[in-house]
Amino acid sequence: MVNEYVYCPRLAYLEWVQGEWADSADTVEGRHVHRRVDKRRGSPPDAAAKPDDDEPTEKLSVHSLELSSDALGLIAKLDLAEFEGRRVVPVDTKRGKRPHVARGAYDPERVQLCAQGLLLEEHGYEAPEGVLYFAASRERVKVVFDDELRAATRSAAAGLRLIATGAQMPPPLENSPKCPRCSLAAICLPDELHYLRTQATPPRPLAVGQVPALPMYVQARGAKVAKNGEVLEVSVDDEKVAAARLIDVSQVVLQGGVYLTGPALHELMARGIPVTWLSHGGWFLGHTVGLGHKNVELRSAQFRASFDERHCLMLARDLVAAKIRNQRTLLRRNWKRGDLPEALLSEFRQDIDAAERAHDLPQLLGAEGNAAARYFRHFGQMLSAPGEGAEDWPFDFERRTRRPPADPVNALLSYAYSLLSRSVAVTLTAVGFDAYRGFYHQSRYGRPALALDVMEPFRPLIADSAVLMAINNGEVGAADFVRAGGAVNLNERGRRAFIAAFERRMSQEITHPVFGYAAQYRQIVEIQCRLLGRHLLGEIDRYPNFTTR
Repeated sequence: MVNEYVYCPRLAYLEWVQGEWADSADTVEGRHVHRRVDKRRGSPPDAAAKPDDDEPTEKLSVHSLELSSDALGLIAKLDLAEFEGRRVVPVDTKRGKRPHVARGAYDPERVQLCAQGLLLEEHGYEAPEGVLYFAASRERVKVVFDDELRAATRSAAAGLRLIATGAQMPPPLENSPKCPRCSLAAICLPDELHYLRTQATPPRPLAVGQVPALPMYVQARGAKVAKNGEVLEVSVDDEKVAAARLIDVSQVVLQGGVYLTGPALHELMARGIPVTWLSHGGWFLGHTVGLGHKNVELRSAQFRASFDERHCLMLARDLVAAKIRNQRTLLRRNWKRGDLPEALLSEFRQDIDAAERAHDLPQLLGAEGNAAARYFRHFGQMLSAPGEGAEDWPFDFERRTRRPPADPVNALLSYAYSLLSRSVAVTLTAVGFDAYRGFYHQSRYGRPALALDVMEPFRPLIADSAVLMAINNGEVGAADFVRAGGAVNLNERGRRAFIAAFERRMSQEITHPVFGYAAQYRQIVEIQCRLLGRHLLGEIDRYPNFTTR
């Protein structure tokens, strides 16, 4: 903790106060390098024992030695301590190569090692110096614990304790070379916040990377999901039908009567992999997580803002205006019969102005409703016309109907919105929010109001776009729906086909319109959730909604 405070106070605050964590290649490699030294071996000699001058001093090596001191307010686990009587040399293992700098090592590592020396002295030993062992170059660097280093170490411990008790997050570093390799770059968003404040120096593409894990959907009636070693296995009637490695799973989505075993659920919670529960018809029921995110500071800011009517209205106006802009963009991109009428674009501009000028939430609801009616009235213009001989073409669309969906397009839209709300709710929970307390959508039992808020601008770009893609590409057809009592819904095969289309859309890479780097939609949703948190915590004045050109 002290090492990270010296390296970057904001990093230490994010990790140790707000409970944020993300692995990178460096952190994984560091754990691998420490696999030997983390095994406890040996016992230290008695510091109070008097040496016998007639006997040679025995040299002892103690691995993974834990020490603490109330006077210093520190606790540490030493990788290695080399004892020779009362004299001891702490040895700290680092994964990289020795840096060629004046003092032999950077300040964070020197301070961390000195903290170990101070702890050893508190326990009665003599520790005038320590050693940093760099595993990549297999070199030892001696570090002398002089008065300057000791003072810096005590100051760092006191500084970290001060920001932790004060609950005031330090500002991000500006254009620092430390940021690109930081494992929390996508959480801290240093360049993004600086750019939003100053509009200078576009951010470096450091906040996103490839997503190795993907959601696992299970919808077969009577299916069972069980853990077998490092693999999740899906079986139906005791016959294995599918399997996925746990490291390849980002979340598990269970629809209908699917059985999840206790050991599998325990492992998923231990790994922080959420389980989402959907009804047989696709309604989002909720999700199961482990202990949840530790960042109560963010939830406090969320609840505080949710009771401020002016703040709620400001956020709601921006969300609705962004949604209408994206609806207009989707129509412009996918209009299939002639040119998009200029009068229609003008009407959308009026809807955007009305949303941005709304004086209260009822007025805003009216502006949103007018835009939605106009948008869905022309939604059919984005559907491909049926080919010759397509007598059973089911995709005519006149208006939006929800409960129940009256036609296949409405059934697809409802299912798409359910999948999107699930994805956003899981992301919000992972970031540290309470998905059920919103700003625009009112809190109601069982409704993830904040997820519905955040997903508003993404409805056209992800959900509606996935519906158009599935229909126009022929991925779903007339045989993929069931009809009963005036209602239309997807059958099992149709759901499977549409889930594939939806997840493909979530994995599509686009250029962020504000920051200019490429990211997948699922990553952009997380970035937007974190930006909302930065706004609520007062780091940026306004939440920047996601709108495409």
